[in-house]
Amino acid sequence: MTNAAEVWLAGLASTMGGQQVTAEPSTCAALATGGIAPHCVAYPTTPESVAAALRFASESGLAVIPCRNATKLPIGNPPRRYDIALSVKELNQVWRYEPNDLTVSVEPGMKLGDFQHFLARHQLWIPLDPPGGDRASLGGIVAANASGPYRARYGAPRDMVLGLSIATTEGKIIKTGGRVVKNVAGYDLTKLFVGSFGTLGVIVDINLKLFPAPACRSTWAFHAAALNGTQMFRRKLLRSPLNPLRAVLMDEGGRRLAGAPWSQGSDTFDIWIEFGGSERVIRRSIAAAIELARSVGLEPREIADDEARPGWQRITECNPPPNASGSHEVLLKAALPIDGVEEFLAHARSETGRARVPLACFAQLGTGIVRVFLLPEPPFENLFTLVERLRGAVVGKGGSLVVERWPIEMGPGVDSWGPMGDDFRVMRELKNVWDPHGALSPGRYVGGL
Repeated sequence: MTNAAEVWLAGLASTMGGQQVTAEPSTCAALATGGIAPHCVAYPTTPESVAAALRFASESGLAVIPCRNATKLPIGNPPRRYDIALSVKELNQVWRYEPNDLTVSVEPGMKLGDFQHFLARHQLWIPLDPPGGDRASLGGIVAANASGPYRARYGAPRDMVLGLSIATTEGKIIKTGGRVVKNVAGYDLTKLFVGSFGTLGVIVDINLKLFPAPACRSTWAFHAAALNGTQMFRRKLLRSPLNPLRAVLMDEGGRRLAGAPWSQGSDTFDIWIEFGGSERVIRRSIAAAIELARSVGLEPREIADDEARPGWQRITECNPPPNASGSHEVLLKAALPIDGVEEFLAHARSETGRARVPLACFAQLGTGIVRVFLLPEPPFENLFTLVERLRGAVVGKGGSLVVERWPIEMGPGVDSWGPMGDDFRVMRELKNVWDPHGALSPGRYVGGL
């Protein structure tokens, strides 16, 4: 470490009131992104110390990336600079819990699994199943607006956040929104920070809307010999009164990702549907779904609970399939018009087949979101072209494609975010207002913000 770094490291620790700051190499390496590790990791214990650290970094010309368990660090372009990893690990308390009002205030460092366990004592939950699973922190989930298949029924984090407390690079803490479901003051400002990937400020408190937990659950698989069968079933399902907890379309690679104990062939597809509610409601829903499935030639099969629980966990955590070699996997997230999902899956299978790159994919029914694993073997020269061709197909349908994981050993990757939209000028102006010195995650977001 240079003398200059030692000076600002001591200044950072002093600014935070002597709270923990470490430059231990293995700790810094664990929070690397884009092949770049921070010079130090800071562990603030209060919202005020977060704000103080941000102000120090901004005034000192240092770059900060907020984090917790690093489940969202692979998303985004390599940072232009990365001096401080600001870990909210110590900010992990629940405040102002009102189970009768279905509201809670919680700090960003609490892990989703711990939070769900806390809520379960009152038969409540937060219906989120984002990448990273139970290990993901609530702050990271909200900052990335991260969601999974529950989104079709319950919405994304942006729909559940009532208000936020944000530490800014001016050293201030601002509050947006409120703590009650009917409060709409500051609503647009809350939405601005949800999904901003820590580029405008650092979340230090989250007010959330809660939901009653389903009394019972049951998962069924509906097998199709071709994509036209899944398309007909999807359309019938979405037009029906049925409202399952979540539903996912997967190919053979997706079945392996889910750990399904059976294989139906490489050119076939499954739709997994999880039903929730009372036993009576579930029985009615299953019967109606089976009738819809058989009307278009799909074969139903019940999935035992001891298979369904880990299967859904593997799908939503977005870990590579069990037989993936090494760490050479690229994860893509395509957002498409709902009726364009099957056509994109067919296109992706064709493109990866020509490139001889194995894939595994699953699509969230009702949202148009498709996650695709590419599982290439070295050399990786043609991978860049493959991803750009897939992105072109998505953009051509009016969608977007984000590269959520690109291992550094594969060499320079494609731009994580793709083409800038018409709103980029506004995004840039907001960045200049909230982070004028470019201290927060510089270069990581859309268009190098």
